[in-house]
Amino acid sequence: MTVASFGDPQRPVEVSGEIRAEEPRDGFVTWGVLLAQLNVGRILAPIDSPVMAQFVARIADVNRQAETAPGFVWRLQDDEGEGALDQRIFNDDTLLVNMSVWRDAASLFDFVYRNLQHREALQQRRQWFSAVAEPMVVCWWTPDTHMPTIRDAEERLTHVRENGPSARAFPFRRVIPDEYQFLEP
Repeated sequence: MTVASFGDPQRPVEVSGEIRAEEPRDGFVTWGVLLAQLNVGRILAPIDSPVMAQFVARIADVNRQAETAPGFVWRLQDDEGEGALDQRIFNDDTLLVNMSVWRDAASLFDFVYRNLQHREALQQRRQWFSAVAEPMVVCWWTPDTHMPTIRDAEERLTHVRENGPSARAFPFRRVIPDEYQFLEP
């Protein structure tokens, strides 16, 4: 990982065809690895049903807020850009995908739990998504030169489900520091 002090030339991250420079925190900009996250939800009804209408109505606003949050780098989108409703994981039409990349775990945590609209949607998730026993959230460190794919996310979620948390893939509540990422294949 390379750390450049504030004021040094900053290498921008390419995000969906546009360049986005991140605001430094504590006078430092960290480059080298970013935190990727995937969360998957099993919907209770088809996405165009009345059951899911309130959830679908929130997507654009919550995603816009994520995109302007400190530390945000990238998110998976459909061609329309509002969400990733057309994206599939494990070839399962009942699983909705949310995948994004953040500068660090603190930035992701701040958005997930401190952003009012996201926190409210999280608290109401049982109105739209079923409870499941297996892990549905996974994080991993990714080089800042690579934005993750659905295939990457499937592999990391499968890894957590089959092997438990490790430096390769871990749950959001148990973020493993990025300096340990290369200890395991």
